[in-house]
Amino acid sequence: MTDAPVPRTTIAAPETAAGSGALKVVPTVFEVEKLNFYYGAAPALRDVSLTIGRREITALIGPSGCGKTTFLRCLNRLNDLIPGTRVEGRLDFDGQPLYGPTVRAIEVRRRIGMVFQKPNPFPKSIYDNVAIAPKVNGIKANMDDLVEESLTRAALWDEVKGKLRESAFSLSGGQQQRLCIARAIAIRPEVILMDEPCSALDPLATIRIEELMTELKNEYTIVVVTHNMQQAARVSDRTAFFTVDSADGVRTGVLVETGTTDQIFTSPSDPRTDDYITGRFG
Repeated sequence: MTDAPVPRTTIAAPETAAGSGALKVVPTVFEVEKLNFYYGAAPALRDVSLTIGRREITALIGPSGCGKTTFLRCLNRLNDLIPGTRVEGRLDFDGQPLYGPTVRAIEVRRRIGMVFQKPNPFPKSIYDNVAIAPKVNGIKANMDDLVEESLTRAALWDEVKGKLRESAFSLSGGQQQRLCIARAIAIRPEVILMDEPCSALDPLATIRIEELMTELKNEYTIVVVTHNMQQAARVSDRTAFFTVDSADGVRTGVLVETGTTDQIFTSPSDPRTDDYITGRFG
């Protein structure tokens, strides 16, 4: 993929995650149109269309099994690693087909980083956890400076600067998750995908990760899967609601609606969204 072509479209977005009512226009990073995804012959997602704006936080919400994580993994081609999977439809990243025949999946994953549900540091030192990905990707930089910069951006440097050679497993769960975010940042991505990044953390650690997400969106586009409605309302600029459709006896994830977070949580256009937001199902 070539670096940072000019996106082809823009979308309107709220000035703040709180939804001040004022709108700004932001470039589009991802354009998805009529996306279908299959595990073998089984459809997991059907007819998903949405746009994701640059340097915004987009939350993906919905009941379990509705395809949120599957869709998230489509955005950096992690599903390619599962035998028998198949994608149909259009998924453009920075104006280019993400699944084009000349696009290298490894380059996609460098530009679109991933933070998983449970902290998954490598069995190495804190320093090496951050340094390993830039080394593998051939990033030419002063590694000490890059490690410090990445840990600082992940709001972890002050807590670990005196013990960089200690095991990453010596850190608390919340610190380990911030270390994983630092590891993702270290390869200088454009986008950070987060799959339930706070589900294994206590409330205080969750608040710190949410604060960090808000800080990071000044430099990165963030897409986060969450079951926590309050979290989505607190941190995201836009929200996409997925649900499960059981037409013809086949359970398939579908996108019900997407919009600014304020609109989705206060005046959704589809009654299924309202039912989920208000806890009547899901």
